[in-house]
Amino acid sequence: MSAAPIAGQASAPAHFDLQLTGLRALVTGGTKGVGAALVRSLQAAGAQVMTTARSVPADALEGVHYVAADLSTAEGAAQAARAALAHWGAIDILVNVVGGSSAPGGGFAALDDAQWASEINLNLMPAVRMDRALLPAMLAQGSGVIVHVSSIQRVLPLPESTIAYAAAKAALSTYSKALSKEVTPRGVRVLSVAPGWIETEAAVAMAERLATQAGTDYAGGQRIIMQSLGGIPLGRPARPAEVADLITFLVSPRAGAVSGAEYVIDGGTVPTV
Repeated sequence: MSAAPIAGQASAPAHFDLQLTGLRALVTGGTKGVGAALVRSLQAAGAQVMTTARSVPADALEGVHYVAADLSTAEGAAQAARAALAHWGAIDILVNVVGGSSAPGGGFAALDDAQWASEINLNLMPAVRMDRALLPAMLAQGSGVIVHVSSIQRVLPLPESTIAYAAAKAALSTYSKALSKEVTPRGVRVLSVAPGWIETEAAVAMAERLATQAGTDYAGGQRIIMQSLGGIPLGRPARPAEVADLITFLVSPRAGAVSGAEYVIDGGTVPTV
């Protein structure tokens, strides 16, 4: 089986100035996948960057401030917010990336109350809590940008294993829209980004595992996953750096008229308008 590189390396910054130099950006879940790519992208664009993770990585990036906190808990979110306010006083950019799913397969009957609560506490409540803690300072300064990373699963749930995850992400997108209507008139833009399948470290491991089980190579493992999604017209998953570049543009003053919208980056996976 051919080895597959992790397609999450930072891409070259856009050729035009995104006007992010010196802005204070907090990225949740910034040590793996999209979060890690976003931390690199924002730093390359000149922003001051803080990020959260359950533990500080051994290969921490120079110049990035790390906060060890479990955002699936109320205390962890409060700890991260306190750290940001203590470090900067206020922030200009908040990107809620943290999320994921550990639910077992087996459809609706396999999910008990604890598993539902776990999915909601990881995919909805961290954003709600971080926003609630950090929005007042943004409103006081009359400016800021909040991005919620949702998922195309909110409109394309896979009943075998992602019912609770998809429901939590749907709630996140709805919450994001409602929040945008409340605070955009006061100077804070709010929007969401909905990726499809992203070639993160975990996705590569899944494709390799499926390839081994099917007796094929990594490309064959990718095709198995794409078929389960109903196909990806682009013919490949999105790369973490591609999602990060989209978010970096959206949080920049170059996208100053964008608020209340959700941007899908899925290679055409969702088959409807």
